[in-house]
Amino acid sequence: MDFFNQNIMLYLASYLVAGIPFGYLLAKQFAGVDIKEAGSGNIGATNVLRVVKEQDPILAKKLGAITLFLDAAKGAVILLIAMMLGASDSVLWTIAVLAVIGHCFSAFLMFEGGKGVATGFGVLAVMMPIPALIAIVVWGIASKGLKISSLSSLIALAAFVFASYIIYPDVPGIHSHAPIWVIALIIFYKHIPNIVRLFKKEEGKVV
Repeated sequence: MDFFNQNIMLYLASYLVAGIPFGYLLAKQFAGVDIKEAGSGNIGATNVLRVVKEQDPILAKKLGAITLFLDAAKGAVILLIAMMLGASDSVLWTIAVLAVIGHCFSAFLMFEGGKGVATGFGVLAVMMPIPALIAIVVWGIASKGLKISSLSSLIALAAFVFASYIIYPDVPGIHSHAPIWVIALIIFYKHIPNIVRLFKKEEGKVV
């Protein structure tokens, strides 16, 4: 297989694998609930935890943790495979962006999807581990203090972008922060309803 065809296959795999709605599938299979029709309607770990908690708090924590892990891993796995195949940095960053697009605009959900936080940080952790670690620490502090998942995630995202400029002023291989901004803007866009609720002081807390 030549590099062109290999890259196309990696791009398709990244988008399609990232589009698998693990939160929706797990909640449906093990709790019998459609999280797209409950809570915030989001397919991510926070809504799985929030919705399933109403009937089984222990199961909710398990499903929430599994959803978080799978959503973070599904983009990272394709990246790691691409690295083993010798893909260039530009190809790797394209895969990272497509993974976030796949999760947020899933072909399996009529191009709807999640907020992109777990998948985004999964691919960014592979591409830029240190800024990702800083963002995770910031997220932990913010979520513990604020107990608002959306706001904590946006603060952590801002921390990642800032740290990426400090640690990687010239991004290796592509010499541009453009893919990071694309990922950040997609995640921000998906959080617009949350931001509106925050201004209205209607955003729910995770307790």
